[in-house]
Formats: sequence, structure tokens, C-alpha cells
Amino acid sequence: MVSPFTLPPAGFGPGSQPDPEGELSYMAMPSGMRTYSPHIPEAEDPAAMAEALALLAEMAAACEVVAQGAAPAVFDLAALSPGARRVVADALGQGEVSMKIRGVPAVMVQESVFAGVWMCLAAGMDHVEIAPVPGLALSRAHVPHRPAIGALARKGPGLANAPAILTELAEKSRSHAGGTAHVVNLSLLPHTPEDLDWLAEALGEGAVTILSRGYGNCRITATALPLVWKVQFYNSMDTLILDTFEVTDMPEVALAAAEDLKDSATRIRDVIEAIR
Repeated sequence: MVSPFTLPPAGFGPGSQPDPEGELSYMAMPSGMRTYSPHIPEAEDPAAMAEALALLAEMAAACEVVAQGAAPAVFDLAALSPGARRVVADALGQGEVSMKIRGVPAVMVQESVFAGVWMCLAAGMDHVEIAPVPGLALSRAHVPHRPAIGALARKGPGLANAPAILTELAEKSRSHAGGTAHVVNLSLLPHTPEDLDWLAEALGEGAVTILSRGYGNCRITATALPLVWKVQFYNSMDTLILDTFEVTDMPEVALAAAEDLKDSATRIRDVIEAIR
């Protein structure tokens, strides 16, 4: 005989009681998926427009060669006239991924609407980088903002599986040689809130924080342990639906793939032709 305590309760919840206004109430469905929509910039100065279009054409060509494995390309926007700078910014827009990179100088990164085309802004820095991910996001990622102290983290009541998880992450950090990321899925592992607090102290915090907005959000934080990233997925109502650690150079969700870069080259040229 099945215990009634194993069955979901009946007669409770939305729709189970009469609505005094005579209408049913429905839970809000997820929304907010970002999709690409072309934008045609405008400028009153023909010379500024020509200068901006020439730079956009160079960016399109760079997207193609970087997609084939070439080194990242950097374009200095500070060299543009103010009018051309505004046109380029208008054409590039804002895409799904943004980054905060600590250090000197601290850098704010915003992906444009063209995947793999990154706008990097800091004191003395105003450039666009064409790459799967900006170079500084890799080189500074695990520079400690808060150091990793490992097993020296203070242990208290409620600690369960965190030490074993740390051992696994530390071993994979030492042995990872590229290729497929090693993922520890906390959503599928038994753990306590004290485990999460202890891991946060043990792993420390690196210099890079990333937000990828698509269908919901993905928040990525570099730890101070080399190659170890905290990757959390939220739905469009900001509810945590997947909580993981990844051992990799850069989580794939933050990277622009070769196909993305090729597509960006085509889209940039489409914008150029629409303006002309």
C-alpha cells in the first residue's frame, strides 16, 4: 500500500479554489530571450561615417581570419574622430556577455551584438578586440582578489561533502591539460549551505566576473584556484537552476565559437551595405 505521504497533496494551490473575480491566475512564463536584430547607425557628417565604415570593414575581415585560428585582432577606438567613434559604438550595440576584470587598470568588457567582437574600456584603454574571449579575461582570471586557502578554511558544524569536492577540484586543476572541461555539478550532489560557504572560502575569488544573458542568466566567477570557475545558471525569473564548478581555461558559455565569428563577419558587412 502506498503511503499517502508519498503522494502530492490534492485540493491545494492555484486553481484549486474559486476565484472571487471569476478568472484563473496563471504563473508567469519565462520570457526575455535575446535575439539579434540589425541596427543601422546614422551620422550627419559623411567623413565620420566613411571613417567608421572603413573600420567596420576591417573588423569584418578580422572576424573571418580569427575564426580560422589567427591571433586576436585589436582596434584602437581612441584614434577615431568623435563622430566616427559614435557611429561605431552605435553599430556595435550591446550583446549578451559582459565582464568585469579586476586589476590595474580595471577593465569593463561588453560584447557587441556581433559575437566575438568585444568592447574593452578602462583608464587609457578604448578598443575593440576580435577574439573568442578577450585576452585579459584569460591572463588575469585567477589572479587572487581573495586568496585560495584550501583546506585551511575554517571548518564548522554542518560541513559534509565540501572537503571531498575541494580535493577533486584541486587535483583536476593540477592535471587539466586543455580539452573538455571537468564539471562538478553541485545541483546533483548532496551538500549543505555550510559546504558552499566553506568552498567559497577555500577556493577564494579571482579577478574576472562574467554575466551571460540569454534565456535567463549565466553568472561565471573565476576562483583563485587556477582553471577553476564557479558557473551558475538562472532562469528568466532569476531562480538558480544549475550550480556547477568547471575546470577549464574558460567556460564555453562565455566563448564565441568559430561559427559565431564567421556569422559576425557576415552581419557586419550587411550593416555596411545597408548604410551605403
